[in-house]
Amino acid sequence: MTSIEQFSGFGLGLRRPHYQDFLDGEVAVDFVEVISENYMVEGGNPLRILESVRAKLPVIMHGVSMSVGSAGGLDADYLAKLKALADRIEPLWVSDHLCWTRTSAHNSHDLLPLPYTAEALDLVCDNIDIAQNTLGRAMLFENPSSYMTFPDDEMSECEFIAEMARRSGCYLLLDVNNIYVSAHNHGFSAEDYLARLPMGHVRQIHLAGHTDGEIKIDTHDQPVCDGVWQLYAKAHAMLGDVATMIERDDGIPPLPELLAELDMARSLATSPCKLTPA
Repeated sequence: MTSIEQFSGFGLGLRRPHYQDFLDGEVAVDFVEVISENYMVEGGNPLRILESVRAKLPVIMHGVSMSVGSAGGLDADYLAKLKALADRIEPLWVSDHLCWTRTSAHNSHDLLPLPYTAEALDLVCDNIDIAQNTLGRAMLFENPSSYMTFPDDEMSECEFIAEMARRSGCYLLLDVNNIYVSAHNHGFSAEDYLARLPMGHVRQIHLAGHTDGEIKIDTHDQPVCDGVWQLYAKAHAMLGDVATMIERDDGIPPLPELLAELDMARSLATSPCKLTPA
């Protein structure tokens, strides 16, 4: 299983409202990211569009249904379809989430939390090993947004993620908005969280918006807020050049608005002092 080299660039999620923009001409991005499950088919227009975009730009495949936290193991049919897509598209890498979504009889279509216990860690690492061996490549896994904790937790999220990466050889997708949301919801320091992560395993950053309230909700339907920009500037200074993308899944604006956000990410990556601290 080969290692994943650093890729320095700035990208967007490829979403249906912007298909034509990418097909018609050059868009000022270094890569696009797609939701893997939307293209895990043998043919059809979405796959045709993805192949046309792939001819112009590198692609990252980002999944939402692997369910590495499922006690019943991974779905072999799902893995076969994911591998077929990866072999066809030849992405920069394949990523998914540290969560569970599925039982043997039901897919929740939601990213559900795990207890941070030794038993859960063993399970997750075993499932990641199966996924990486099936795909023949190392994967990235994303830190979750969190709205609850388990009374039986035996370690922090950071400790769990660090050990997961060490044991499985996987890499990390650092979602800065998820850290910001979880820090608010649970009252911990986002900066301390960053300091405790194994940054050498990070290959990509996600930036997104959320819904504010007493509990912040990771909805991906708002622009990136100032607090997340500030946290991104700190994270990027610790990481150096990694792939950074804006993630918007609802309330999707015209492409120029997302490109303006991406320009902000570029600017902060080179001059983090441009953002006034809160």
